[in-house]
Amino acid sequence: MSDQQQHHGDHGPETHRHGGHDQQQHHSGQRPETHGHGGHDQQPGGGHGDQSGGGGNGDQSGGGGNGHQSGGGGHHHGHTSDMDWNTMGEALERRAAVYTPVYDQIIADLRARTPRPARIIDAGSGPGAVSVRLAEAFPEAEVVAVDGGEALLERAAARFERARLAPRARTHLAELPDGLGALGPADVIWLGQSLHHIGDQRAALAAFAKHLAPGGVLVLLEGGLPARHLPRDIGIGRPGLEVRVDAARENWFAEMRTSLPGAKAETEDWAALLASAGLTHAATRSYLLDLPAPLDDLARAHVANFFGQLGEAFAERLDADDLATVARLVDPADEASVLCRPDIFVLTAQTVHMAVRAD
Repeated sequence: MSDQQQHHGDHGPETHRHGGHDQQQHHSGQRPETHGHGGHDQQPGGGHGDQSGGGGNGDQSGGGGNGHQSGGGGHHHGHTSDMDWNTMGEALERRAAVYTPVYDQIIADLRARTPRPARIIDAGSGPGAVSVRLAEAFPEAEVVAVDGGEALLERAAARFERARLAPRARTHLAELPDGLGALGPADVIWLGQSLHHIGDQRAALAAFAKHLAPGGVLVLLEGGLPARHLPRDIGIGRPGLEVRVDAARENWFAEMRTSLPGAKAETEDWAALLASAGLTHAATRSYLLDLPAPLDDLARAHVANFFGQLGEAFAERLDADDLATVARLVDPADEASVLCRPDIFVLTAQTVHMAVRAD
């Protein structure tokens, strides 16, 4: 994952996820924060993941997500040369904070399956928000946040220091999946919406599986439902804005996948793909995030960021009427803005697949 591409969660622009990372998007100006393809919270637009997506990992984070590009079909998260990494990191961290109830549910299920892992790798970690949750939930484990974005890992390292988790929690700058070899076998590998940033997902899963210790668990955040934030009719523009945004995001996501180095089309039967990697599919579950109106300031800022990227990222994918509506939604001086209106919410679902390496 080099410093040039992004990550997600609801795959769409929002900066995956990585988780992932990131969040978090990729090349061609994708931006993760999200961390989703049907549940990656991520968005195109010149950004980075779970982490984010995507959401989008990633997101983009999709997710807490992250985003980077790796040559040769590695982990890609949309980054541009003039990326404002502080803004990107803040967006990914804000998304991760909003999605904390989901991450905590996933981690609780992981604890029931593997209560005392010795080493956890957050592959596509972005700024390390989920890495911290993992380190806190597994106080005896070494937690390694792995990402291709040096600036994002600097944020992760600072987060570990603030939480007094270092040196047990640390960072590792590397491309995915090839850069994990120096870390040794892991009891848990967390892929927070980062896999869909790798061109050959089947080969990547096989590589990740080889880095698991016997009995180790791979946690794959891919799929789910796109996020909803608005009523169908919001009193401005045509009703059904988010349905049209979903359609635009799906087209963008397909183009993003096709443009990745070494891209190979795969039927997204994740249980079958995990089995092809030599893993035993253990469980699949979708986790609901339901934050009803009225939102608190943090969630409201997350929603504002989500729509704020639409005008730039989807300028050629939405019609003029929808772009005008989006412009009003992000104008703080407009009473119809998501910063002002009382009816915005966050409703989405993240699907997670867990698979085990045989002893």
